[in-house]
Amino acid sequence: MTQFINGLLRLKRGPWEMVASILIAVGVVMLMQPFSMWLYTYSFIVTLVGTVMFIIVSHFAE
Repeated sequence: MTQFINGLLRLKRGPWEMVASILIAVGVVMLMQPFSMWLYTYSFIVTLVGTVMFIIVSHFAE
């Protein structure tokens, strides 16, 4: 856990790619759930933020 937080603070690619991937997955789950209109409404924005974040952090150093 400490290594993950240190990676985030030092702008390492691995931990930030994991955060971006989790955001993409959460956005897709929000899109496919049938219970809440609020979650469905913001699903595209969450997925888009995760995708753009993944593109940006893929240029970070190892």
